[in-house]
Amino acid sequence: MRIGRSALTAALTGALALGAFTAPPAQAADTGVKVSNMVVNKGKPIVVGISEEKYPSVSFRMTWPAGYTSRDITAFPYLYHDTTAAKGLDNGGIRTGHVIYYDDTPSSAKVEGDLYIDPRWTLDSNNDATTWKTAVWIRLWASETKLKAEEYLPVSGTVQVKRAARATVNASPEPVAKNKTLTVTGKLTRADWVKNAYVGYGNKLAKLQFRKAGTSTYTTVKYVRASSTGALKTTVKATTDGYWRWTFGQTSTTGGATAAGDYVDVK
Repeated sequence: MRIGRSALTAALTGALALGAFTAPPAQAADTGVKVSNMVVNKGKPIVVGISEEKYPSVSFRMTWPAGYTSRDITAFPYLYHDTTAAKGLDNGGIRTGHVIYYDDTPSSAKVEGDLYIDPRWTLDSNNDATTWKTAVWIRLWASETKLKAEEYLPVSGTVQVKRAARATVNASPEPVAKNKTLTVTGKLTRADWVKNAYVGYGNKLAKLQFRKAGTSTYTTVKYVRASSTGALKTTVKATTDGYWRWTFGQTSTTGGATAAGDYVDVK
């Protein structure tokens, strides 16, 4: 196994990535490089909050024409949507963090690495919570300093980027007398990439769940729809000590969330 050119040249997080992707382009041309079997984030949606940097994994297979080696090629995977592969790189694309080539024949390699997402500048619209297409920016070098050709290869496959969500819970009074009414409140929020804040996730259906003290399994007690601001409120009868929580599943644009259990002592 031999590590190819990108092990040395394609560590591209943060500001370094910007510099690499804004280099003066060569004339677009067919490089003869082929890319297949791309997998992003192990096939799972990428869920992004408002400040935490993300490094979704990426892997693919790459082949190149006879007469070249992996050291003659730089390959930068990226994601794009609502445009073409050629325009998507500089039009809000999600770019390469780093890649490493693992040559397995004289004309092919397995490429592994990650992408880089900082929601504070990578995602500037909530419409970015959508289906993204995959592509690879290929650069073929005639020498260490002379670029021969480059192209923007769309690759079969997509990945969903979603807004991170949160759920809170509070059960009161604490403690509570046995068989008396317990009021359970909470709030559902999700990332707003424009406001750079978590905002109310209104009208979402959530589950109220309970776990009896000394056990490990939560059971759904009832379903409650959040208000327009994401607020949740309901009442239940307190019968035994245990933990209460709100939870809801993911949608096409938003990840799911589960509150930490709130323990209530029943007297």
